[in-house]
Amino acid sequence: MSTRVSGNFSITMTPAATPQRSGRTALGRVLLDKVYTGELAATASGEMLSAVTDTKGAAGYVAMEAITGVLQGRQGSFVVQHAGTMADGKQELAIVIVPHSGTGQLTGIRGTMVIRIEGGQHFYDLDYSLPASE
Repeated sequence: MSTRVSGNFSITMTPAATPQRSGRTALGRVLLDKVYTGELAATASGEMLSAVTDTKGAAGYVAMEAITGVLQGRQGSFVVQHAGTMADGKQELAIVIVPHSGTGQLTGIRGTMVIRIEGGQHFYDLDYSLPASE
């Protein structure tokens, strides 16, 4: 059975290197720092690789993000993996919890995350499950 939690987060993105050109595309590397609030009270750090084409609105990215904090009263950490593309006004984004990445009271966590941007603010919806307590 899956549980859904929602809240907001702030993000700081710091370029880690000067973007490199490859044909019509700029390849970039960015360091991520986030603060999650709500039922997930946590900090996160990660790294994103991006490919931004010279066609307006066409890009892709992948990222790994290590999240540490408290999820509905359970202390621990886990890692999420991002894979996203956008083109022709459409966006596709998949964010999954890396299997067996959970620690502490979040050991065994599984699930997915959705990111929403509304009115310039970032929100998350995390659907997760944990193994049954023994």
